Amino acid sequence: MTRVWKWNRPVTVREVLEDLQQERSVAYTTVMTVLDNLHQKGWVRREAEGRAYRYEAVSTRAAYAAALMNDAWSQSDNPAAALVAFFGMMSEEQRQALRDAVRIVQGPEETREAPEGRPQAPQRQDRQEANPGSAEGGDGR
Repeated sequence: MTRVWKWNRPVTVREVLEDLQQERSVAYTTVMTVLDNLHQKGWVRREAEGRAYRYEAVSTRAAYAAALMNDAWSQSDNPAAALVAFFGMMSEEQRQALRDAVRIVQGPEETREAPEGRPQAPQRQDRQEANPGSAEGGDGR
């Protein structure tokens, strides 16, 4: 999946094989089996091209990571404690990315209004201006 996500285009078994063989020895049938398994699991779609297939990711790597985090979180018997522990593991840079993501998801109107009448600190506008693609692109692309 790493290669399919990295290239962000439909790929053939041969392309993945040649790229992997730069790092280690791997058989064509191994790569073909893995891509077929990913297709069976619904992670990639494939389209016939001659006698071969071109494989393409069904979702982005970010969406996959989000689904993994959501799955792990939903299995917790104490979701709030799990989040606190998770946030405690984050670097300051990761916590800032989380704050930025919350602002993007909430939108500008929700971030200005504090819930239940509680005062809220003013939002910094310079962060968006310094990183123009963060909130304006919607999906981050």
